[in-house]
Amino acid sequence: MIKSFHWLRKKYLILAIVSYFLLLLLIVPVRLAIAHYQTPEPQAILTLGAWIDREQTAAEIARWYPALEVWVSSGTPPKIARPIFQAAGISDSRVHLDYRAVDTVTNFTTIVPEFEHEGIQHIYLITSDFHMPRAKAIATMILGIKGIAFTPISVLSDPDQSKKESIYLIIRDLGRSLLWIVTGLTGTSVQSVY
Repeated sequence: MIKSFHWLRKKYLILAIVSYFLLLLLIVPVRLAIAHYQTPEPQAILTLGAWIDREQTAAEIARWYPALEVWVSSGTPPKIARPIFQAAGISDSRVHLDYRAVDTVTNFTTIVPEFEHEGIQHIYLITSDFHMPRAKAIATMILGIKGIAFTPISVLSDPDQSKKESIYLIIRDLGRSLLWIVTGLTGTSVQSVY
């Protein structure tokens, strides 16, 4: 009798945990749809840094949309990044260079509070074409749970530098994103490759 009670208790605990995660996964697309409906046009630009061509693309997009502010997460050093934006006629007051992120997951987790504070519900997401599948997966989870939609803009990579990221990296970072949603931790120690 006691054995069956413990088994039943474990069964309900497992069911509760699985239900919780399924509910989280169902909430994300609903929140993304609502954000996209409420704000069909992007209100800001987020560039996942580290490559000059990404920042050049962000500067060009910012030139086309003069009302949008630009966030660059862990990009090139300020002495390189600022001149890129200045050459495109983008004032320093519109450009936010942020160097807190150490990987793609933290590119999002470090910036999302600022977007929430600013009331931003839709962004342009700029990164390299080979990196976009993983960035979109992470953005779907982290931005989605916060009700922030995104419109991806892929930067064509140099064919010599372009490499397709493995599905392992995408799955790992989806797990880390889920960990952040549930606990607020990013699992940075799990990260082994950008």
